[in-house]
Amino acid sequence: MGFIMEELRQKLHEADICVVGGGIGGMFTAISAARHGASVVLMHDRPVLGGNASSEIRMWISGAGTRVRNLQETGLLEELELDNMFGNPDRTWPLWDALLYEKVRFEPNIDLILNCACSSVSVSEKDGKRLIGSVSGFQTTTYTVHTVKAKIFCDCSGDSILAPLSGADYRVGREAASEYGEEFGLPEADSRTMGMSLMLQCRETDHKVKFTPPSWAYVFETDADMKNKPHDCLNKPNTNFYWIELGGMADSIHDTEEIRDELLKIAYGVWDHMKNRGDHGADNWELEWLGFLPGKRESRRYLGDYVLTQDDVEHPKRFEDTVAYGGWQIDNHLPGGFFADGGSDQGGHLQKRRLSEPYNIPFRCLYSRNVDNLMFAGRNISATHIAFASSRVMGTVGVLGQACGTAAATAVKKCMLPREVCSCAIGEIQDALLEDDCFLPGFTRKNYPLTEKATLSCDYGDCSALRSGLDRRIWGCDNGYFGKTGKAVTYEFPEPVYVSGFRLVADADLDREQIDGNPDLMHIPMPLFRAIAYDHTSFGFPKCLLKSFRIEAKTGGEWKTVYSEDRNHQRLIKQELGITCTAVRLIPESTWGSDALINTYGSAVAHIFSFDLY
Repeated sequence: MGFIMEELRQKLHEADICVVGGGIGGMFTAISAARHGASVVLMHDRPVLGGNASSEIRMWISGAGTRVRNLQETGLLEELELDNMFGNPDRTWPLWDALLYEKVRFEPNIDLILNCACSSVSVSEKDGKRLIGSVSGFQTTTYTVHTVKAKIFCDCSGDSILAPLSGADYRVGREAASEYGEEFGLPEADSRTMGMSLMLQCRETDHKVKFTPPSWAYVFETDADMKNKPHDCLNKPNTNFYWIELGGMADSIHDTEEIRDELLKIAYGVWDHMKNRGDHGADNWELEWLGFLPGKRESRRYLGDYVLTQDDVEHPKRFEDTVAYGGWQIDNHLPGGFFADGGSDQGGHLQKRRLSEPYNIPFRCLYSRNVDNLMFAGRNISATHIAFASSRVMGTVGVLGQACGTAAATAVKKCMLPREVCSCAIGEIQDALLEDDCFLPGFTRKNYPLTEKATLSCDYGDCSALRSGLDRRIWGCDNGYFGKTGKAVTYEFPEPVYVSGFRLVADADLDREQIDGNPDLMHIPMPLFRAIAYDHTSFGFPKCLLKSFRIEAKTGGEWKTVYSEDRNHQRLIKQELGITCTAVRLIPESTWGSDALINTYGSAVAHIFSFDLY
C-alpha cells in the first residue's frame, strides 16, 4: 500500500500593516492602526493575547504612573483598564483574557491569527531601499502556513524575530560606558541581559494547607540557600516573586527551554521553603497557579535612527518627533538573577534609580535604520540597555504601541515609509495621538476649529480650561473644570453651523485615589495574589468619573436632546451627531460616586478636562 504525501495547507493574507506579536505593544499597535483606517493582520504565537500581562505569565502592567503622580498612561491603556474595572471587578484572569481577546478580535480592520509563530520573511532591494515583502508563520492548531503581505511590518514580538530574518540591525547585551557616556555603562560591553521569571499565584484559605513538592524541585533549607531573597510578599500584595529569575548569563532566546526547567525547580523549591522550612506566614496559603511560560525581560533590541540613552531618561529632552513617554524607574535586573545574593553590598540583583519626571521617546526609536518598512514597539525599541531598563515595562510598551500603530497608519495613508513620515508628517502623528487621549510631555492638543469659533459659557464657575489642550492634572495644574451636575456648559455660534460630533474627556482618577479596595493594588489592573476566599472584596470604580450626561442642541430657538448616556465608564468619549444648530450644550447629570442601590446622585461635582465640537 502506497503513502500519500500531503503538503501543509497555505493561506495568504494581504493588508496595509502586519503586526507580529500580540503582547500589549502589539495589541495597541494593531488596534491603533486599525482605528486610523488601515487594514491590519496581527500574528501571535500564543493562544491568548497580552504577552507578559496574559494569564500564561500574569505580570501586572506597570508604567510611569505607577511610580510618579499624574503620569498614568491614558489612550488605549486607560480604555483597557477602565473596561477591566467596569466589567471585571473581581479581577479574574478568564475575564481579563476575554477582554484582551475582544479588543482585537472584534476590532474592525484587524485579521487575528493566534497560535502562529513567524518563521520566515521575504526581503527585496529596490531603489536603494531594503523592504520586507511578506512574513510567514506556522499555526500549530491548524497545521497551516500563514503568509502575510503588507506595506509596513511592525515587530512587537519582544524577541525581535524579524531582525535576524530580515537583516535588520540589532543589539544584544550591555553597552560600554564609553559608547554613550552612560554612568551605569560597563568598562567593556558584553552580551549579558536581564533574566526571565516564572510567577507563582497563591491564595489564602481559612485552614492549614499542606504542600508536597515534586521530587525534582530544589531544596532551600535556609534563607541563605535562597540567596536571601525577600520572600515576605504574601503580606505585600503589590510585589511578587519577580526574583525567581534566570537567563541573563545565558542566551535569553535560544536557551529558554533549559532556563524554564531550572526556573521550575527553583519556583517549586521556593514554595516548599515558604510552606515547610520556617515560619513564613504561609500555613493557610495554597499554591493556586504556577506559570510554565517564563516572562522574558530582555533579548534583542533594534537599532533605529536614534538610540535612547540613560541621559535621555534621567535628563528629559523635548524631541521634535516625540510620540511617547516613559517614567518608570531605571530598573536594571543584573544577569545573575536568582543566584545573585539579595543581601549583597551591591544591592542584591537589582540596580535602581527613581525618576521624578517623564521623559520623551522620539519616533526615530521606533523604526529600523536599515530595513525601510520595518517598525517596532515594545521592549525591543532602539535603546541602550540602561535606557531599556526603564522603557521595557508594559505601561510604556502600551503607549509605544499606540504611537507605532498611529504612525504606521499615517505612513500608509500618505504612501510613505516610516523615515519619510517622520520627516514630513510628524506633527500629524502627534496631533492624532493627542486627539486619542495620549499624553506627550511638552505638547498641547489643538482645539477643533469649530470649538475655537464658538463662544464658550457655563452656568457655574469658570470653564475656560476646557479649551486648554491639556487633558490631565500635571505639573501642579489641574487643567480641568469643576462643574455642578445639572449645570450646562454651552457653545454658541453667531449663525447655524454643522456639528459632526463631540469629544469629551472626563476625570477618571488617574491616581486611583477614589476607588474602593486595597490601596496597594489600585495602580495594577490585575493583582497576583487572591484575597481570602471566604472574605473576598471586589475592586471599585473611579467615583469621580462622569456616569450620565446629555448633549442638547439649539435649533429654531428650541433646545433638544441629541445624545444621552446613563452608564458611561470611559474617560474619552467621542460621538457623532450630524446636526445643524446655533448652540450645543453639555449637561453633566451624575458621576460614579452615586449610590447605585438607591439610585441617587452622590456627587454634585463633575470634573471634566475637555469638551470639543467638530
